[in-house]
Amino acid sequence: MSSQRTISFPTQELIDAVGPIPENLKAVLWDLENEPRTPLEDIEIAVLPYMASPQRLKNIRQAPNLKIVQTQTTGYDGMVDLIGDRADINTAAGVHAAATAEMAIGLAIASLRGYPQAVRDQQSGHWNPLQWPGLADRTVALVGVGGIGEEIRKRLEPFEVNLLRFGSTARTDEHGQVFATADLAAHAAEIEVLILIVPLNDSTHHLVDAELLAQLPDGATVVNVARGPVVQTEAIVAEVASGRLNMASDVFDPEPLPADHPLWQHPNALVIPHNGGNTKAFFPRMVKLLKKQVQSWAAGHDGENLVHRS
Repeated sequence: MSSQRTISFPTQELIDAVGPIPENLKAVLWDLENEPRTPLEDIEIAVLPYMASPQRLKNIRQAPNLKIVQTQTTGYDGMVDLIGDRADINTAAGVHAAATAEMAIGLAIASLRGYPQAVRDQQSGHWNPLQWPGLADRTVALVGVGGIGEEIRKRLEPFEVNLLRFGSTARTDEHGQVFATADLAAHAAEIEVLILIVPLNDSTHHLVDAELLAQLPDGATVVNVARGPVVQTEAIVAEVASGRLNMASDVFDPEPLPADHPLWQHPNALVIPHNGGNTKAFFPRMVKLLKKQVQSWAAGHDGENLVHRS
Protein backbone atom coordinates (compact mmCIF):
# COMPACT_ATOMS: atom_id res chain seq x y z
CA MET A 1 0.00 0.00 0.00
CA SER A 2 1.36 3.44 -0.87
CA SER A 3 1.34 6.49 1.41
CA GLN A 4 -1.27 8.01 -0.91
CA ARG A 5 -4.74 6.86 0.09
CA THR A 6 -7.33 6.26 -2.63
CA ILE A 7 -10.85 7.59 -2.15
CA SER A 8 -13.64 6.53 -4.49
CA PHE A 9 -16.59 8.69 -5.49
CA PRO A 10 -19.76 7.33 -7.14
CA THR A 11 -19.98 10.03 -9.84
CA GLN A 12 -17.60 12.22 -11.79
CA GLU A 13 -19.85 15.16 -10.96
CA LEU A 14 -19.09 14.67 -7.28
CA ILE A 15 -15.35 14.39 -7.91
CA ASP A 16 -15.39 17.63 -9.89
CA ALA A 17 -17.50 19.47 -7.33
CA VAL A 18 -15.34 18.47 -4.37
CA GLY A 19 -12.42 19.80 -6.38
CA PRO A 20 -8.72 19.47 -5.64
CA ILE A 21 -8.02 17.20 -2.71
CA PRO A 22 -4.88 16.94 -0.58
CA GLU A 23 -1.87 15.36 -2.27
CA ASN A 24 -1.93 12.34 0.02
CA LEU A 25 -5.38 11.42 -1.30
CA LYS A 26 -6.22 10.17 -4.79
CA ALA A 27 -9.76 10.45 -6.18
CA VAL A 28 -11.13 7.67 -8.39
CA LEU A 29 -14.54 6.90 -9.85
CA TRP A 30 -16.36 3.83 -8.53
CA ASP A 31 -20.14 3.58 -8.62
CA LEU A 32 -20.21 0.07 -7.08
CA GLU A 33 -21.41 -1.33 -10.40
CA ASN A 34 -18.62 -0.80 -12.91
CA GLU A 35 -15.01 -1.71 -12.25
CA PRO A 36 -12.89 1.29 -11.20
CA ARG A 37 -9.80 2.17 -13.22
CA THR A 38 -7.70 1.58 -10.15
CA PRO A 39 -7.28 -1.81 -8.46
CA LEU A 40 -10.00 -2.43 -5.89
CA GLU A 41 -7.37 -3.27 -3.30
CA ASP A 42 -6.13 0.35 -3.49
CA ILE A 43 -9.43 1.86 -2.30
CA GLU A 44 -9.30 2.75 1.39
CA ILE A 45 -12.12 5.33 1.51
CA ALA A 46 -15.41 4.99 -0.38
CA VAL A 47 -18.24 7.49 -0.80
CA LEU A 48 -21.36 5.45 -1.42
CA PRO A 49 -23.94 6.21 -4.12
CA TYR A 50 -27.05 7.99 -2.92
CA MET A 51 -30.01 5.65 -2.29
CA ALA A 52 -28.34 2.66 -3.93
CA SER A 53 -30.08 -0.71 -3.78
CA PRO A 54 -28.93 -3.20 -1.12
CA GLN A 55 -27.66 -5.50 -3.87
CA ARG A 56 -25.51 -2.74 -5.33
CA LEU A 57 -24.18 -1.76 -1.91
CA LYS A 58 -22.97 -5.30 -1.33
CA ASN A 59 -20.28 -4.66 -3.94
CA ILE A 60 -18.47 -2.53 -1.37
CA ARG A 61 -17.13 -5.82 -0.02
CA GLN A 62 -15.01 -6.14 -3.16
CA ALA A 63 -12.61 -3.52 -1.76
CA PRO A 64 -10.50 -5.64 0.61
CA ASN A 65 -8.54 -2.78 2.20
CA LEU A 66 -11.44 -0.45 2.90
CA LYS A 67 -10.97 1.68 6.02
CA ILE A 68 -13.72 4.35 5.78
CA VAL A 69 -17.21 4.37 4.26
CA GLN A 70 -19.07 7.66 3.77
CA THR A 71 -22.81 7.46 3.17
CA GLN A 72 -24.84 10.15 1.43
CA THR A 73 -27.78 9.43 3.73
CA THR A 74 -28.51 10.21 7.36
CA GLY A 75 -29.66 6.68 8.11
CA TYR A 76 -27.18 3.84 7.99
CA ASP A 77 -29.45 0.90 8.81
CA GLY A 78 -27.99 -2.28 7.36
CA MET A 79 -24.55 -0.77 6.82
CA VAL A 80 -23.02 -2.18 9.99
CA ASP A 81 -24.10 -5.68 8.98
CA LEU A 82 -22.70 -5.06 5.51
CA ILE A 83 -19.38 -3.56 6.62
CA GLY A 84 -18.88 -5.30 9.96
CA ASP A 85 -15.59 -4.41 11.62
CA ARG A 86 -13.78 -3.81 8.33
CA ALA A 87 -14.27 -0.03 8.15
CA ASP A 88 -15.49 3.08 9.92
CA ILE A 89 -18.86 4.45 8.82
CA ASN A 90 -19.54 8.17 8.51
CA THR A 91 -23.00 9.45 7.61
CA ALA A 92 -24.38 12.56 5.93
CA ALA A 93 -26.18 13.70 9.10
CA GLY A 94 -27.25 17.32 8.69
CA VAL A 95 -27.17 17.28 4.90
CA HIS A 96 -30.81 16.22 4.60
CA ALA A 97 -32.19 17.82 7.77
CA ALA A 98 -33.92 20.83 6.23
CA ALA A 99 -35.31 18.93 3.25
CA THR A 100 -36.64 16.04 5.33
CA ALA A 101 -38.17 18.43 7.85
CA GLU A 102 -40.02 20.32 5.14
CA MET A 103 -41.22 16.99 3.73
CA ALA A 104 -42.64 16.04 7.13
CA ILE A 105 -44.47 19.35 7.47
CA GLY A 106 -45.64 19.18 3.86
CA LEU A 107 -47.03 15.69 4.27
CA ALA A 108 -48.87 16.67 7.44
CA ILE A 109 -50.40 19.78 5.88
CA ALA A 110 -51.28 18.02 2.62
CA SER A 111 -53.13 15.27 4.46
CA LEU A 112 -54.79 17.51 7.05
CA ARG A 113 -55.96 20.07 4.46
CA GLY A 114 -57.15 17.53 1.90
CA TYR A 115 -54.72 18.33 -0.91
CA PRO A 116 -54.83 14.81 -2.42
CA GLN A 117 -58.62 15.05 -2.64
CA ALA A 118 -58.32 18.48 -4.24
CA VAL A 119 -55.99 17.05 -6.88
CA ARG A 120 -58.48 14.29 -7.66
CA ASP A 121 -61.30 16.84 -7.83
CA GLN A 122 -59.25 19.02 -10.18
CA GLN A 123 -58.73 16.08 -12.53
CA SER A 124 -62.48 15.64 -12.79
CA GLY A 125 -63.36 19.35 -12.73
CA HIS A 126 -65.30 18.89 -9.50
CA TRP A 127 -65.69 21.98 -7.28
CA ASN A 128 -65.84 20.32 -3.86
CA PRO A 129 -65.34 22.59 -0.81
CA LEU A 130 -64.95 20.50 2.35
CA GLN A 131 -63.93 21.18 5.93
CA TRP A 132 -60.63 19.49 6.80
CA PRO A 133 -58.97 19.22 10.24
CA GLY A 134 -56.01 21.50 9.50
CA LEU A 135 -52.78 21.50 11.49
CA ALA A 136 -53.49 24.36 13.90
CA ASP A 137 -54.65 23.23 17.36
CA ARG A 138 -53.92 19.57 16.63
CA THR A 139 -51.99 17.43 19.13
CA VAL A 140 -48.84 16.37 17.30
CA ALA A 141 -46.49 13.65 18.53
CA LEU A 142 -42.96 14.05 17.19
CA VAL A 143 -41.16 10.76 17.66
CA GLY A 144 -37.46 11.44 17.28
CA VAL A 145 -35.61 14.45 18.68
CA GLY A 146 -32.29 14.21 16.86
CA GLY A 147 -31.05 16.62 14.22
CA ILE A 148 -33.96 16.22 11.81
CA GLY A 149 -36.44 16.00 14.67
CA GLU A 150 -35.22 19.35 15.93
CA GLU A 151 -35.65 20.86 12.47
CA ILE A 152 -39.23 19.55 12.39
CA ARG A 153 -39.87 20.98 15.86
CA LYS A 154 -38.72 24.42 14.74
CA ARG A 155 -40.93 24.31 11.67
CA LEU A 156 -43.96 23.25 13.70
CA GLU A 157 -43.74 26.27 16.01
CA PRO A 158 -45.61 28.73 13.74
CA PHE A 159 -48.49 26.28 13.23
CA GLU A 160 -49.78 26.57 16.79
CA VAL A 161 -49.92 22.86 17.56
CA ASN A 162 -49.91 21.09 20.88
CA LEU A 163 -46.56 19.32 20.56
CA LEU A 164 -45.54 16.15 22.38
CA ARG A 165 -41.96 15.03 21.79
CA PHE A 166 -40.64 11.51 22.27
CA GLY A 167 -37.03 10.38 22.47
CA SER A 168 -35.13 7.28 23.47
CA THR A 169 -35.24 8.36 27.14
CA ALA A 170 -37.45 10.73 29.12
CA ARG A 171 -35.77 14.04 29.89
CA THR A 172 -36.14 17.80 29.83
CA ASP A 173 -34.20 19.98 27.41
CA GLU A 174 -34.20 23.66 26.53
CA HIS A 175 -37.49 23.24 24.67
CA GLY A 176 -39.34 21.43 27.44
CA GLN A 177 -40.34 17.87 28.18
CA VAL A 178 -39.31 14.87 26.12
CA PHE A 179 -41.23 11.67 26.83
CA ALA A 180 -39.68 8.24 26.44
CA THR A 181 -40.59 6.44 23.25
CA ALA A 182 -41.54 3.50 25.45
CA ASP A 183 -44.38 5.66 26.80
CA LEU A 184 -45.84 6.40 23.37
CA ALA A 185 -48.80 4.09 23.91
CA ALA A 186 -49.73 5.90 27.12
CA HIS A 187 -50.29 9.10 25.11
CA ALA A 188 -51.68 7.52 21.94
CA ALA A 189 -55.32 8.36 22.63
CA GLU A 190 -54.59 12.09 22.39
CA ILE A 191 -52.31 11.99 19.33
CA GLU A 192 -53.98 13.41 16.23
CA VAL A 193 -50.82 13.61 14.11
CA LEU A 194 -47.98 11.11 14.59
CA ILE A 195 -44.70 12.18 12.94
CA LEU A 196 -41.94 9.57 12.87
CA ILE A 197 -38.26 10.50 12.43
CA VAL A 198 -36.40 7.82 14.39
CA PRO A 199 -33.47 5.76 13.13
CA LEU A 200 -34.26 2.18 12.21
CA ASN A 201 -32.82 -0.27 14.73
CA ASP A 202 -33.97 -3.18 16.84
CA SER A 203 -35.88 -0.93 19.25
CA THR A 204 -37.72 1.01 16.52
CA HIS A 205 -38.50 -1.83 14.11
CA HIS A 206 -42.33 -2.01 14.05
CA LEU A 207 -42.46 0.64 16.76
CA VAL A 208 -45.83 1.58 15.29
CA ASP A 209 -47.70 -1.71 15.28
CA ALA A 210 -51.34 -2.75 15.25
CA GLU A 211 -51.67 -2.26 19.00
CA LEU A 212 -50.40 1.32 18.93
CA LEU A 213 -52.38 2.25 15.82
CA ALA A 214 -55.57 0.92 17.44
CA GLN A 215 -55.06 3.38 20.30
CA LEU A 216 -54.84 6.44 18.06
CA PRO A 217 -58.11 8.40 17.81
CA ASP A 218 -60.34 8.10 14.77
CA GLY A 219 -59.14 10.34 11.97
CA ALA A 220 -55.53 10.52 13.18
CA THR A 221 -52.76 10.89 10.60
CA VAL A 222 -49.50 8.92 10.58
CA VAL A 223 -46.60 10.75 8.91
CA ASN A 224 -43.50 8.63 8.35
CA VAL A 225 -40.24 10.24 7.21
CA ALA A 226 -38.05 7.77 9.12
CA ARG A 227 -37.79 4.30 7.56
CA GLY A 228 -40.54 2.05 6.27
CA PRO A 229 -40.13 -0.78 8.81
CA VAL A 230 -40.68 1.63 11.72
CA VAL A 231 -44.37 1.11 10.88
CA GLN A 232 -45.81 -2.38 10.59
CA THR A 233 -47.07 -2.43 7.00
CA GLU A 234 -49.95 -4.86 7.44
CA ALA A 235 -51.23 -2.90 10.43
CA ILE A 236 -51.23 0.51 8.72
CA VAL A 237 -52.79 -0.99 5.58
CA ALA A 238 -55.65 -2.37 7.66
CA GLU A 239 -56.30 0.97 9.39
CA VAL A 240 -56.10 2.95 6.16
CA ALA A 241 -58.30 0.48 4.30
CA SER A 242 -60.95 0.78 6.99
CA GLY A 243 -60.90 4.56 6.63
CA ARG A 244 -60.26 5.04 10.33
CA LEU A 245 -56.73 6.45 10.02
CA ASN A 246 -54.88 8.50 7.43
CA MET A 247 -51.33 7.96 6.29
CA ALA A 248 -48.91 10.37 4.61
CA SER A 249 -45.58 8.68 4.11
CA ASP A 250 -42.28 9.12 2.30
CA VAL A 251 -40.96 5.67 3.26
CA PHE A 252 -42.37 2.17 3.01
CA ASP A 253 -41.77 -1.49 3.64
CA PRO A 254 -41.15 -2.76 1.01
CA GLU A 255 -39.47 -0.20 -1.24
CA PRO A 256 -40.13 0.46 -4.02
CA LEU A 257 -43.80 0.05 -3.21
CA PRO A 258 -45.12 -2.56 -5.69
CA ALA A 259 -47.58 -1.27 -8.27
CA ASP A 260 -50.30 -3.57 -6.96
CA HIS A 261 -49.80 -2.63 -3.32
CA PRO A 262 -53.11 -1.68 -1.63
CA LEU A 263 -51.75 1.60 -0.27
CA TRP A 264 -51.84 3.05 -3.78
CA GLN A 265 -55.60 2.56 -3.92
CA HIS A 266 -56.83 4.35 -0.81
CA PRO A 267 -57.71 8.05 -0.94
CA ASN A 268 -56.61 8.54 2.70
CA ALA A 269 -53.06 7.36 1.91
CA LEU A 270 -50.57 9.86 0.50
CA VAL A 271 -47.62 8.04 -1.06
CA ILE A 272 -44.32 9.81 -1.77
CA PRO A 273 -41.47 7.67 -3.26
CA HIS A 274 -38.78 8.16 -0.57
CA ASN A 275 -37.94 11.63 -1.77
CA GLY A 276 -37.51 13.42 1.55
CA GLY A 277 -33.89 14.50 1.22
CA ASN A 278 -33.79 14.65 -2.55
CA THR A 279 -34.03 18.36 -3.30
CA LYS A 280 -31.72 20.75 -5.10
CA ALA A 281 -30.26 21.61 -1.67
CA PHE A 282 -28.86 18.08 -1.35
CA PHE A 283 -25.93 18.17 -3.78
CA PRO A 284 -24.28 21.42 -2.64
CA ARG A 285 -24.72 20.44 1.00
CA MET A 286 -23.19 17.03 0.34
CA VAL A 287 -20.27 18.63 -1.46
CA LYS A 288 -19.72 21.00 1.46
CA LEU A 289 -19.57 18.06 3.86
CA LEU A 290 -17.24 16.05 1.62
CA LYS A 291 -14.83 18.94 1.29
CA LYS A 292 -14.48 18.97 5.06
CA GLN A 293 -14.27 15.19 5.25
CA VAL A 294 -11.41 14.84 2.78
CA GLN A 295 -9.39 17.42 4.69
CA SER A 296 -9.98 15.50 7.93
CA TRP A 297 -9.15 12.15 6.37
CA ALA A 298 -6.00 13.55 4.77
CA ALA A 299 -4.90 14.71 8.22
CA GLY A 300 -5.58 11.30 9.72
CA HIS A 301 -8.73 12.34 11.61
CA ASP A 302 -12.11 10.61 11.78
CA GLY A 303 -14.15 13.28 10.03
CA GLU A 304 -17.69 14.30 10.96
CA ASN A 305 -20.63 11.98 11.74
CA LEU A 306 -18.64 8.90 12.69
CA VAL A 307 -21.32 6.39 13.76
CA HIS A 308 -19.42 3.09 13.64
CA ARG A 309 -15.76 2.41 14.29
CA SER A 310 -14.00 -0.64 12.91
